[in-house]
Amino acid sequence: MLSAQSTLPQVLKKLNSQTVPYIKVEELKIKSNYIFLDAREPKEFNVSHIENAINVGFDEFDGKKMTTTIKDKNATIVVYCSIGVRSEKIGEKLLKLGYKNVFNLYGGIFEWKNSGGKVVTNRNIETDKIHTFNKEWSVYLKKGIKVYED
Repeated sequence: MLSAQSTLPQVLKKLNSQTVPYIKVEELKIKSNYIFLDAREPKEFNVSHIENAINVGFDEFDGKKMTTTIKDKNATIVVYCSIGVRSEKIGEKLLKLGYKNVFNLYGGIFEWKNSGGKVVTNRNIETDKIHTFNKEWSVYLKKGIKVYED
């Protein structure tokens, strides 16, 4: 198990195999036209998410629904979760479905918020709340209001 003293880079190096290339928050500011996919569960997504993101979930990810929702296999897709672990797994599934430009947001929604990124509720209202998945992961959220359950 990872200790609370582990840094985000150490955690991602240990838990991910980098089968889906990372994209950093700063890189997202260079151009637009990204499709954001949120690989967290609906209860996390409903607390807050990146504006216009599509919640695809993790436990109930549906590849058939995905190919209906995003028909363009060349679209630039950025998948995120809390810190970037679940999103790598969903990114792998997207690559297997034939999507060509899939990226894993390095540090997930936590890094997005830590870098000043805006998040919205399920009613599209800006908020500072972030569902932190669990108390262990919450140490990586430096800005915003930590929510463990809705």
